[in-house]
Amino acid sequence: MAKKSKKKNAGGATIALNKKANHDFFIEDRYEAGIALQGWEVKSLRDGRAQIKESYVTLKDGEAFLFGAHIVPLSTASTHVHPDPTRTRKLLLHRSELNKLIGLVERKGYTLVPTAMYWKKGMAKLEIGLAKGKKMHDKRASDKDRDWKREKERLFKKG
Repeated sequence: MAKKSKKKNAGGATIALNKKANHDFFIEDRYEAGIALQGWEVKSLRDGRAQIKESYVTLKDGEAFLFGAHIVPLSTASTHVHPDPTRTRKLLLHRSELNKLIGLVERKGYTLVPTAMYWKKGMAKLEIGLAKGKKMHDKRASDKDRDWKREKERLFKKG
């Protein structure tokens, strides 16, 4: 009997990124959460039809929820299912992680921002950043630093 060849899985394949999160927030810590999804949502994610730019994470009754994530339903979706692209999705975290996040968000003034959505071992995962908001002068300073690094690389490349 022939051995089955291992299927090469695109482990860590990115579905959606929130590039604006690094611009608007100081991200101090990152957590990985599972997402409770419906069947049509998984199919849409496999097709890369997700957007988390305008989304945010809320803690309510000891649970975490993802608001505002937009998953576009496929046109081949079932006729008896009426998909809601921006429905609230429950996030799956360990109790100890939830308790820690609840304490930081309620007492220390942090916010939870989704930074990336990706596949891990066939499951859709969401990376959540524990963040503090940037002021306008912080954004200008980080833009200035980024531009200087880019210019420095150009100078070293030429000379």
